[in-house]
Amino acid sequence: MRYDANHALLETALPGVKLVNRGKVRDVYDLGDALLFVATDRLSAFDVVMPNGIPRKGEVLTRISLFWFDFLKGIPNHLISADVTTRPELKAYASDLQGRAIIVRKAKIYPVECIVRGYLVGSGWKDYCKCGEVSGIKLRAGYRQADKLDEPLFTPSTKAEQGLHDEAISFDGVAKIIGSAKAARIRDLALDIYSRARDYAAERGIIVADTKFEFGEVDGEIILADEVLTPDSSRFWPAESYRPGSNPPSLDKQFVRDYLESLDWNKQAPGPVIPDDVVAKTSAKYLEACRKLTGAEL
Repeated sequence: MRYDANHALLETALPGVKLVNRGKVRDVYDLGDALLFVATDRLSAFDVVMPNGIPRKGEVLTRISLFWFDFLKGIPNHLISADVTTRPELKAYASDLQGRAIIVRKAKIYPVECIVRGYLVGSGWKDYCKCGEVSGIKLRAGYRQADKLDEPLFTPSTKAEQGLHDEAISFDGVAKIIGSAKAARIRDLALDIYSRARDYAAERGIIVADTKFEFGEVDGEIILADEVLTPDSSRFWPAESYRPGSNPPSLDKQFVRDYLESLDWNKQAPGPVIPDDVVAKTSAKYLEACRKLTGAEL
C-alpha cells in the first residue's frame, strides 16, 4: 500500500489478487466470481488525479454509498458485502481494506454518466449564461446562479477514460449507445433516486444540488452501480449557508476545485500538490457530510 505524508491511501497492492483497473479514485480487483472495489483517498479534479490525497476520503465514500444502497433497497444494485474478511484471499489485507472496500457483482456497466441537476450551478450555469440551455435543454429566462430548477434535469455525459474529459450528450445520444428502452429506464431511475435523496438530505440540512449515477446490468437486470450520492459524485450544500445568486459553500470536493481555479494551472496532468490546510479542510467537509447524512461518525 502507498500512503502520502498525511496517511492518505494513494495506491493499493494486493499480491495474489488480480488488479483489473486503477481508476481516478478506485482500485478494482478480480475475485473470480466477484469484484473488489477499493475506494482510495486519491482526489480527482477536472479529470486529473492530484499527487496527494484526502485522508479518510475513501472511508467516507464507502460509508455513504452503503447508506444509500440500504436507503434505496428497492432498487437492485451491485453490492454483495462490505466485509472483506468473508473472502479468504483478502484477510491478510483487512486492516487496510476494511471500511473502504466493497465486494460487488460483476456487471456490464453502461458507458454513460447519468447526471441529474436540481440547481443551476457549475457547467450548467455556464451553459445557461451562454445560450439559455443546459445540455441542449432550453430553460426559461430569469434564473440566477445556484437557483433551484423548476424541475430536475437529466443531463448525461460520456464516461471518459482517466486523463480525458467527459462530454455532455443528449438523451438521444444515450439511446444510441444502449438502446432507447434502457436509456429511458436509467433516466427515470436517476431522476427518481435524486428526488428521494434530495428530500431525505433536506431534512438533515443538506441540499443535493446535483449528482451523477452509474448503471449497468447483470443477467439482463438493470442495476445501480459504483458509488452513490457521495461528496465525490455530488454537490452538497449546507442549507443554512445557501444563498442563490452566488456559488454556495459546499461539503464536497468543490472546495478543492475552487482552490485549483485560483492557480495558474492548465487543468492538465500532472496536477499540483494540494496544500495541507486545503487537505485538512476538505477532509473535514467529507466527514461532516458523512455525519449529517448517515447520522453516525466514522
